[in-house]
Amino acid sequence: MSPRFPRRPPVRLRRDPVAWHRQQPTWRDASPALIDTALKRAQARAGGNWYVLGPSAAVSTHTGYGATVEGTEIVAWRGADGALVAGPGACPHLGAALAQAPVRCGTLVCPWHGLTLNGAPFAGWNPYPAHDDGILAWVRLDEQGGEYPLGNTPVPARPAADKSLTAVYTGTGVCQPEDVIANRLDPWHGAWFHPYSFTDLTVLDDGAETDVLTVRVSFKVAGRLVVPVIAEFTAPGPRTVLMTITEGEGSGSVVETHATPLGTGRDGRPRTRVTEAVIATSERTGFAFARTAAPLLRPLMRRAAGRLWQDDLAYAERRWELRSTGRFPG
Repeated sequence: MSPRFPRRPPVRLRRDPVAWHRQQPTWRDASPALIDTALKRAQARAGGNWYVLGPSAAVSTHTGYGATVEGTEIVAWRGADGALVAGPGACPHLGAALAQAPVRCGTLVCPWHGLTLNGAPFAGWNPYPAHDDGILAWVRLDEQGGEYPLGNTPVPARPAADKSLTAVYTGTGVCQPEDVIANRLDPWHGAWFHPYSFTDLTVLDDGAETDVLTVRVSFKVAGRLVVPVIAEFTAPGPRTVLMTITEGEGSGSVVETHATPLGTGRDGRPRTRVTEAVIATSERTGFAFARTAAPLLRPLMRRAAGRLWQDDLAYAERRWELRSTGRFPG
């Protein structure tokens, strides 16, 4: 443990809490140019044409899982060996939607005329490269991505699976991926926009020189009880932001935020899917009990993430609205 966070109970009591409206303003530090520069650096990184489809657990062995990425209709399912399979979401025969089509013994069966797909090329249907990292399902779309294809997904480093507790949140907003990524690269809004979750937020390093945003912040538990940590924000890919707790309770825990462009809705506006994986870990002995209670804790973790993203998607949507009408001040 760091001298800033010596070994002690994780929960602290805020002795001199500051009212929300009296906290130090952060608008001068949250430079639009600084955030835009960090965003452009993220967008310049290689993604290898890989996109997050959704949580691994959402893709089953019983029915097809439907998704749209960059306007491309996709279906995914589990093969006979349990491996992830993905490909075009329209039947090559007459175009039936394959999302929710039944899967029997690893074979997807078209509900219109019984055409069967086992994951190999057949009747004009060709699979896409797909990968299941144990938490998230990915697909590679080379025509849509336009980058040099990479053989591996840009998965950030994670805590060991046998020592962590994971929950995945998904949500959709009227915006583009860059609006989601820009939101995550603006930690200065945390204590102002999410006062129910964060307090005492200080940006220790704005990332201008290091490309790593470092933040000291306290997570609210109840009333004046908080859990202080130091966290780092990095962008390992064009559509991903990683938050890693480096000091304090839960050191090593990560939050992966992935932005997947879905395409344009019927209203002509873009849609972006946020998939956020919270991967918590701790060296405390009581954490082993928390892992055994995972089925009870995961819904609570998703609910907490959902509350934050209710606000953050509003931020991203507002940013897109201003950009699309030429009114964005940044």
